Amino acid sequence: MSPVRIVIADDHEVVRKGLRSLLEEQHDVEIVGEASNGREAVDKVAVLKPDVVVLDIGMPELNGLEATRQIVKATPRTEVLILTVFETEEVIREVLRAGARGYVLKSDAGRLLVSAIEAVSAHKPFFTSRVSELVLAGFLSGESRPESDSSGLPLTPREREVLQLLAEGKTNKDVAAALGIGLKTVETHRMNLMSKLGLHSVVDLVRYAIRNGIVAA
Repeated sequence: MSPVRIVIADDHEVVRKGLRSLLEEQHDVEIVGEASNGREAVDKVAVLKPDVVVLDIGMPELNGLEATRQIVKATPRTEVLILTVFETEEVIREVLRAGARGYVLKSDAGRLLVSAIEAVSAHKPFFTSRVSELVLAGFLSGESRPESDSSGLPLTPREREVLQLLAEGKTNKDVAAALGIGLKTVETHRMNLMSKLGLHSVVDLVRYAIRNGIVAA
């Protein structure tokens, strides 16, 4: 049987090395690539087409939530396994909506990561007990919040990218250069974000992004 081909995506080198060391102890696993940010993860998955990508949420340039959406759309045969410190119900729900197959907390990685990879590589869902509890609690309560604020207006993929870059401290000019769009287009996206989210400053944007796991605190 062929080994499970894996790409590891985390912005901390020490975490990537630790995960590689843990997984390389398994005979049926092959690490085919690493990525230090979400955009690099999307690009590498598109080229390498691994069976599984182990993906953190709080990564620079493109967060794990948006990276998951892009990977699932562009490379549907690759399963996404989220490995993160975030465990809020809202973040978990959005990641699952984006198409991730599994969700494991970093605190559980040592004992559950291998089992999680085995499950998702067989196209089966895998959640740690804490995540399962949050998902079930949300389901039983009948809550269904939109992926934006109380206005109910969803953010577009481009707006989410602009939001992350602004929250990371990029200027409008920096955002325009990073995304290959015009400065006025960035300004329009910024105004739309403020309106949709009911925010009034970049500080508010940063707080929103941290609270929703779009950028790390």
